[in-house]
Amino acid sequence: MVGAAQRGSPDCDAYLTARHTHCPPRTLVDVGLDDRVGTALLTDHYELTMVSAALRDGTADRQCVFEVFARRLPPGRRYGVVAGTGRLIDAIAAFRFGEPEVAFLVERGVVDEPTAAWLAAYEFRGDIDGYAEGELFFPGSPILTVSGTFADCVVLETLALSVLNHDCAVGAAAARMVTAARGRPLIEMGSRRAHEWAAVACARAAYLAGFAYTSNLEAGRCYGVPTTGTAAHAYTLLHDDESAAFTSQIAALGKQTTLLVDTYDISQGIRNAIAVAGPDLGAIRIDSGDLSVLAAQSRQLLDSLGAVDTRIVVSGDLDEYAIAALAAEPVDAYGAGTAVVTGSGAPTAGLVYKLVEVEGRPVVKRSEHKATVGGRKTAVRRHKPTGTATEEIIVSQGSCEAQPYDRALQRPFVRAGRPVPDLPTLDDSREHMRQSLISIPWEGLKLSAGDPAISVVMQGASP
Repeated sequence: MVGAAQRGSPDCDAYLTARHTHCPPRTLVDVGLDDRVGTALLTDHYELTMVSAALRDGTADRQCVFEVFARRLPPGRRYGVVAGTGRLIDAIAAFRFGEPEVAFLVERGVVDEPTAAWLAAYEFRGDIDGYAEGELFFPGSPILTVSGTFADCVVLETLALSVLNHDCAVGAAAARMVTAARGRPLIEMGSRRAHEWAAVACARAAYLAGFAYTSNLEAGRCYGVPTTGTAAHAYTLLHDDESAAFTSQIAALGKQTTLLVDTYDISQGIRNAIAVAGPDLGAIRIDSGDLSVLAAQSRQLLDSLGAVDTRIVVSGDLDEYAIAALAAEPVDAYGAGTAVVTGSGAPTAGLVYKLVEVEGRPVVKRSEHKATVGGRKTAVRRHKPTGTATEEIIVSQGSCEAQPYDRALQRPFVRAGRPVPDLPTLDDSREHMRQSLISIPWEGLKLSAGDPAISVVMQGASP
């Protein structure tokens, strides 16, 4: 195969075109997401009525432990991906009820005056532990543990689930695409298929999972995700003919740009592209049609025109299955949009936020099909000497007897309401994600439906 990027290739810039930016990370709070509404109102009504009732009956200050976990993985999935923890920690730090928010709650009769006073002084004062971003999870994995008073913790439920259910779903879909791509670069380009701010979170989660670039500039500004892009069909249609459009684009962006060749006739588009740019054109992009057939034909035509180093980028409703189907074709990079930002058929990770301990006493929900295991959990991932994961041990009410090659899964994120020092960067988490995928058995990476990639063992569960 000519021109295909291989696993471990040092720099996707060698294969793609385009300008990209890499800016210092910022948070959505920095860029004004909460100019219109504070994050403390991004919650459900009943969180605050529970606080109000608990303050009234004296249970609000009871020490509690809440856990975030999935009862099951989405259909067809063999693993989940922890994503969004960094966003969540930022959001919790900004979780405040200002005067306008408190006034709104009182005027609408959501809370009484004592609760309003409590909310006005609220800041989270508890502890948070959890799985690292980029870690894999399985049914029952305690990916986030929130401890503190009942009132302090319960108001974070909706915020935590909103962030984690979304980002974990996107991260899992993106990770499956990365696996299917077999080392070829991926570009996230789903902004126009998502809410404008969800699109920023999607770009972050996709980058965490191994995508090389995003088309979303705000993700570049907020999180330092590399951005890329060149031109759409509209730019070709703007000009009197295709060659004029290509000439203009090359004049602006240089010969290492990517020319979109399927506005009219792909074969003629390729000929026009090489006639204008010469054989050292950076790349062509194909956005429609039978991509398998078109990629092979385009490679042959490019080679015949002497453009043996011109790369082929394909896009157009790609998901992990479509990407896998192109594995044997001379494709150098993929652009994926709708499937990424919608979780590729699983738009939520199915995570829940449940109370498991009150004043050191395990509590258990016994509802049919929705039962919980009481007590605070710890978890370890067990491995072979080769580094391949074999099982996950989840321990309730105690600790696991360590074995060689065990790896503890939870780490501290917040202590006494303050983020701990030296939290991982997004690039740290991206590397953790890469290592996590390497560690699971090969069959766990299959796109076909099957059992979770590794077994999960629960020890010490309360009755």
